[in-house]
Amino acid sequence: MPIPTGGYREVAEDISARIKSGEYAPGDRLPTYRELSDLFQVSVTTVQRAVIILQDRGLVVGLQGRGLWVAERSRDKQ
Repeated sequence: MPIPTGGYREVAEDISARIKSGEYAPGDRLPTYRELSDLFQVSVTTVQRAVIILQDRGLVVGLQGRGLWVAERSRDKQ
């Protein structure tokens, strides 16, 4: 899967595709903001904006101090 080099929407779409393909399964912990930033070669702020989209779609859940997790049951609003 190609890694996008664009903005937060592209990052959100790529992570969403990885979740749907099973690369990140329900209950899996996602990489940290810094790791995602390095992976996609974007700023941490861009990753944070992408995560907001994914949370709104019900694909990921942020747990304070514990990280980001793939939602057990996604309710994709696309």
